[in-house]
Amino acid sequence: MAQEAAVKQNKKIFTTKEMVLTAMMSALMAVCSWIEIPGTVPFTLQTFAVFFALMLLGGKNGFFATLVYILLGAVGLPVFSGFSGGISALTSYSGGYIVGFLFMAGAFWAAEFLPWKNIFIRVAALIIGLALCYAFGTAWFMHVTQSGIKYSLSACVVPFIPFDLAKMALAVVLAERIKKHITL
Repeated sequence: MAQEAAVKQNKKIFTTKEMVLTAMMSALMAVCSWIEIPGTVPFTLQTFAVFFALMLLGGKNGFFATLVYILLGAVGLPVFSGFSGGISALTSYSGGYIVGFLFMAGAFWAAEFLPWKNIFIRVAALIIGLALCYAFGTAWFMHVTQSGIKYSLSACVVPFIPFDLAKMALAVVLAERIKKHITL
């Protein structure tokens, strides 16, 4: 009997713990998207939360945390930057970058199937995922605004690269330290 229960539990798609952590990371993404750092180019901590969720929860749960976050915004909850939400936020000129978070999470999840499991592979997957997010978001921006590649890259990608790399480094360090002290 106990063995049958253990087999049934192993067939679960998500454990209760995974669902709670996934929901917590989705909430963190919302909170971080509301935090705007002013500057020549203002930015939010939204990408930090996505990087952090992926590093802390892994590819599958990080992907679903990102998906839940986007779906919450799609149904109208004000979880995106500037307390915005709804399909209009996703179809706006910056909506492609939000949807691009799924490409980032997908790249990270795919990297977990590689035979090498070390910090360098995970960081490389984050960098590749960020590049995919930039590519999809920029293509979307160009489509919505009818602008060229040079303008789109200079307005939407180049100014954010240093900040996103700094957020990535912070997320990697925090997640690695936290994982040493708790069991996920």
